Amino acid sequence: MRHTLILVCGTLAAATGEENLGRLLDEKLTTAQRNDACYALRGSRAPEVNTAMRRVLSSEVVRACAARHLREAGAVDELKDALSEENADIKIAAIREMGLLRRPELLPLLAQAGLDPNALVATNAVDALAQYQGRQALPHLIAIAKAGRMAGATALARAAVFADPTVVAVARQYLAGDDVAAQVIAIRVLGDHGDDSDLPRLRPIAAHSEALPSQGRGFGMMPSIDLGKVAKNAIRQIEAR
Repeated sequence: MRHTLILVCGTLAAATGEENLGRLLDEKLTTAQRNDACYALRGSRAPEVNTAMRRVLSSEVVRACAARHLREAGAVDELKDALSEENADIKIAAIREMGLLRRPELLPLLAQAGLDPNALVATNAVDALAQYQGRQALPHLIAIAKAGRMAGATALARAAVFADPTVVAVARQYLAGDDVAAQVIAIRVLGDHGDDSDLPRLRPIAAHSEALPSQGRGFGMMPSIDLGKVAKNAIRQIEAR
């Protein structure tokens, strides 16, 4: 009797799983119905479930749920495969979950994504690298910082917490650029970790206090930036050490 009951329960569970898989993949259902099916499948490590979750990463309505499932199921191959997509949103969803896994073998892939020509993909990759504990991701953050662009400045800011001499060297390079937001990050890094040799670089900047408009920098509205004030603060920090 007991064995019969176990068999019946197993059959019912399998049938329910197949039903939820069908509902997950059915694009005619509502967003709520498909997400309910996705949540019902969470916790399953069955290959067919992971395959379905990888497939529906292409669907905006269940992408977040599917990506989280793949992480929690340890479906690393499916997440890695998603990086080959042209759709930036699919890449970003996979990158975020890979960062939360914090697996050392994923570092090179995230570092490569940090050089992606799409700024959102690249900056999300930097944020994913920043999820790693200790200094594992530091060499990759430095490499991205050296490459410049928006992700490079973000990587510099993330790497600055380690107070590594390489970070300071990259910050000095950023001062010579024309990206105001990146220069702000560089000046703050020098204020935190620079030395007296940086004062000749900072004093000419501090001598010109002017609020620069934010138009054309970053995403959305940003406040104006006064490089002179930022440089003065950095000088005070260095002189106080």
